[in-house]
Amino acid sequence: MQKTVLDRVEPVAEGVVSLVLRGADGPLAPWEPGAHVDLSLPNWLTRQYSLCGDPADRGSYRVAVRHDRLSRGGSEYVHLFLRAGRTLDVSLPRNNFPLLSAPEYLFVAGGIGITPLLPMLAAAGDSARLVYVGRSEATMPFAAELKAEYGDRVRLHAGGRPDFAALAAELGPDALVYCCGPASMLDAAEAAFPAHRLHLERFRPVVKEFGPDVPFEAHCVRSGRTVPVAAEESLLDALNHAGFRIPSGCREGVCGSCEIGVVGGEPEHRDDIGAPDGRMYCCVSRASSRLDVDL
Repeated sequence: MQKTVLDRVEPVAEGVVSLVLRGADGPLAPWEPGAHVDLSLPNWLTRQYSLCGDPADRGSYRVAVRHDRLSRGGSEYVHLFLRAGRTLDVSLPRNNFPLLSAPEYLFVAGGIGITPLLPMLAAAGDSARLVYVGRSEATMPFAAELKAEYGDRVRLHAGGRPDFAALAAELGPDALVYCCGPASMLDAAEAAFPAHRLHLERFRPVVKEFGPDVPFEAHCVRSGRTVPVAAEESLLDALNHAGFRIPSGCREGVCGSCEIGVVGGEPEHRDDIGAPDGRMYCCVSRASSRLDVDL
């Protein structure tokens, strides 16, 4: 964890504030566009937010938080109680949504989904375009800032969604599409853009169906211990109860904070990130037989 001081809280749209977090002990850890951090709030909640500032600025991080009317206590606390001067713990950045090299980019943002795309647009160069969708310009964070900086390379669609099929037809043969926003918009993007070009980041996991959960064992290779995992508990909870302090954030398979190594057995991946070979996200993923894990 990194110690930060909340330097300022600024409204950037209706129901959205920007938080600028200054490193309390010197430079903060480096990051690349698409990265996010875990922010530990004073009400004992941890929430994940995309970094939307300048990666070259090692002195501070910027995130933006929308006040969710169905808040489970995170965004509500930020908007109603969090004030400048507060010391906050912030994780090292993680990046499940990296910007790959391409000659041309189309970025598609919906509402607060603009946050991971802001530094991408700055890094991508003159061949990048942004299509930004929201209920109204007043509810779209950083809209005025984007238009002022990028002009015609930014298209705002307030109150309606653009024709994604038409946007797909305009793309060059090697263009990549990066999209972040509400589930309905991402589903429409998946239907319109070729899968090999499209990169998505979701706020919530896609609903999937799996077979019934069954008990299994996790053998912790480095410690020599074997941890039983009951059918009704997650691997994350079983490991934590056994004394292995595995960090966790979303507990939905979208943030990546609970990643562990797998050295034997076949995990059943249930995350929305796409775990690399030899890794798994133990908050949602499990197994039907013994796993050997790197703990």
